[in-house]
Amino acid sequence: MIGKYAFVLSLAIIILQSCSAPTAEKRSNASDNISIAEKMATGTIYEVNIRQHTHAGTINAFISDLPRLKELGIEMLWIMPIQPIGIVNRKEPLGSYYSIRDYAAVNPEFGTEEDFKSLVQKTHELGMYLILDWVPNHTAWDHAWITEHPEYYAHDNLGNIAHEADWTDIALLDHTIPATRAAMISDMKYWIDNFGIDGFRCDHAGHEIPLYFWEEARTAIDPEKKLFWLAEWDGARMHLQFDATYAWPLLDLTYEMADGKANANDLDKWIQHDLKEYGQIPLRLTMITNHDKNSWEGTEFERYGQGVKTFATFIFTAYGLPMLYSGQEVGLNKRLSFFEKDSIDWSDPNQFQPFYKKLIVLHASNEALWSGRFGGKAERINNQDPNVYAFKRTKGNNTVIVALNFSADQQELHLTDQLVAGNYEDYFTGNEYEFSTSKPLALAPWQYLVFVRNSK
Repeated sequence: MIGKYAFVLSLAIIILQSCSAPTAEKRSNASDNISIAEKMATGTIYEVNIRQHTHAGTINAFISDLPRLKELGIEMLWIMPIQPIGIVNRKEPLGSYYSIRDYAAVNPEFGTEEDFKSLVQKTHELGMYLILDWVPNHTAWDHAWITEHPEYYAHDNLGNIAHEADWTDIALLDHTIPATRAAMISDMKYWIDNFGIDGFRCDHAGHEIPLYFWEEARTAIDPEKKLFWLAEWDGARMHLQFDATYAWPLLDLTYEMADGKANANDLDKWIQHDLKEYGQIPLRLTMITNHDKNSWEGTEFERYGQGVKTFATFIFTAYGLPMLYSGQEVGLNKRLSFFEKDSIDWSDPNQFQPFYKKLIVLHASNEALWSGRFGGKAERINNQDPNVYAFKRTKGNNTVIVALNFSADQQELHLTDQLVAGNYEDYFTGNEYEFSTSKPLALAPWQYLVFVRNSK
């Protein structure tokens, strides 16, 4: 413990002396290996809810599922917080994963440090990456800092440690305090030094957290290992320090489309605007569900109805870096409880897993669909029907053409691009379709078509 706090003190001094952004030299390793972000341009991220993923709800039980996820085509695991959960002011009965009692420990309900080391090791042996959900914004009320370092926290007008709205189980940290930042960075390094994780998914990355915290964190951590940095935040400035950010507005827009309040025209406008704001280098995380949406807003079936597969096809083909949540790949159709044990049903009665595997393979094996600057831009090829989003993406010799009916009614695709006219075989069904500028293509309700063309 003495060594740890000596490190924290030294780091605090360094932070006070310099708050400059990390240089390219500091961020590089001795090797010239490709960055994880570049490798993930072909990949899919999988969010893991350890508590609910298996009946046992443990790290070791989850390890047994790694071969299936590898076979599915997953390239990166995002592990929801596995640290001990606060007891004081806990949301009963088991509490929130995001109420952290000790950043540098493993929740005994989930397993041991050795179990987590085994998980990281086996993940790497299978050729996948593992990032840990990091919660820098707040702690539990029984975290040691509450009594040992109350100065690390934000305080209200009465001098009491603050919390946010109805999040009564957490205490808000103040990252304008150098010592707070130093202590947090020390605990982040713990997971790199002792477990060899591949990066962090950073919860509320821009909420009450100054960007210079992330500059300091990367300055301190990056020299040890090349990492992947994912911000749960929307904002182009975050890409000064992060490889990927959440495309939250896109998720909201798809909800509106499912409700008939927006259409494919709005979708195309959003993508073009996002490209203007962010450019092509940043990776934008796209999804149709995650732990928050599932538990608090409903399953993807509640939100998208019969259009689930249509919207899923969109996020794997049109734009961004796709992700899946535990159980999504088997058509999980229930809201998982957030504060108590509620195991996932893996029976997959509607055979969703083969569908998602085909999407993952489609994204990975077609250069045109790769994320960020590594793929091609989506170019809309039809603008006569507001409920149909048809587009092509081309990179090198690879072209992928997609037609999506975002409505519960039959629609017609009126092709305006003579360059893509021709006969095609649908990727999913093997059925043949003709694209013609003289003959509209009928699309059934919520139909999704994907055509792949490779030129010599």
